[in-house]
Amino acid sequence: MPVMAPVRRRAARMAALIAATLALGAAVAPVTASPAAATPRAGLPAAAPGQDAEGGTPALRAQLEAASKGYLDAKRALDTSVKRQKQLTAQLKTTETELAERSEKVGEIAGLAYRTGRLGAASALLNSNSPDGFMDRAAALDAVAANEDRALRELQETRDTAVRTKLALDGEIREQRKQVTLMAKRKEQAERALTVANRQQSGGSGGAPRGTSTATAKPAPRNSDGSWPSESCSVNDPTPANGCITPRTLHALNQAKAAGFTRYVSCYRPGGSGEHPKGRACDFAAQKSGFGGDATGGDRTYGNNLATYFVKNADRLAVLYVIWYRQIWLPSSGWKSYSGANGDPSSDHTNHVHLSVY
Repeated sequence: MPVMAPVRRRAARMAALIAATLALGAAVAPVTASPAAATPRAGLPAAAPGQDAEGGTPALRAQLEAASKGYLDAKRALDTSVKRQKQLTAQLKTTETELAERSEKVGEIAGLAYRTGRLGAASALLNSNSPDGFMDRAAALDAVAANEDRALRELQETRDTAVRTKLALDGEIREQRKQVTLMAKRKEQAERALTVANRQQSGGSGGAPRGTSTATAKPAPRNSDGSWPSESCSVNDPTPANGCITPRTLHALNQAKAAGFTRYVSCYRPGGSGEHPKGRACDFAAQKSGFGGDATGGDRTYGNNLATYFVKNADRLAVLYVIWYRQIWLPSSGWKSYSGANGDPSSDHTNHVHLSVY
């Protein structure tokens, strides 16, 4: 019996060691999410070094953002200048009409003075036959002088106004040339960046989406001068991605839903480049179940219609660019080829429509 006690103790220690090992293994074993817990985002492939999981490089995204913002700013300045030019043209027309009328009035006064002789102060007063006549002539002299003076002053003021208006018009024309040149540069910047990116990756395929959406979005709020107000990632992202988005992104999301595009959407993403981490982008799945393989049939038609909706309402929703099925739409250039980073449905955007807003 004394010999059995150490054996029992060793057996107990061995059992405890085995139990501890099993418990440790269970603690570190990978947990597989159940189908109910998995999200449509779970299958997104990891980004290659220097690439974004959704396609393109951070440098490309930065170039596209800067080019599109610059183009939209220049276009807004151009539109404002054209509107101002129209106002100045109407103002100049009115001023020139007034100038003609006042020139005619001054001409009549000058003609009358030439025919009858200018009423001199001394003769007008000396020819008075009575004190009352003296006063009447003095008053008449003052009235004539005041009338002539006013007519000449109004004529000069009208001429000065016309000159200033013409100078302002010349300034607006110079401003328009400047903005048109800037828009061309921004267009070239975006297209050059895309050309370089497409050379490095497999070329895009297809053409502009042939969507049939005709829905019109409610315009997002603008500043009084027509520019877009600066916004931060300040409102809750209502999509399963959580996080935050900008008020303008939320407006675009809600308008798309109101237009009938109600399939799975994910907006905020903490990592990567582009507008997702800034709360200024959303990915709209083409399939009802979320982000899957290449969209075909009715799913592709859904994506075509959604992409068309965003392009049609680009000015109302402050769209920077739209990406769908290896194509990217830019406000400066329309639809252009866009190559994916990894050649998969997510980076090629063949399973979702990407929207970035200003």
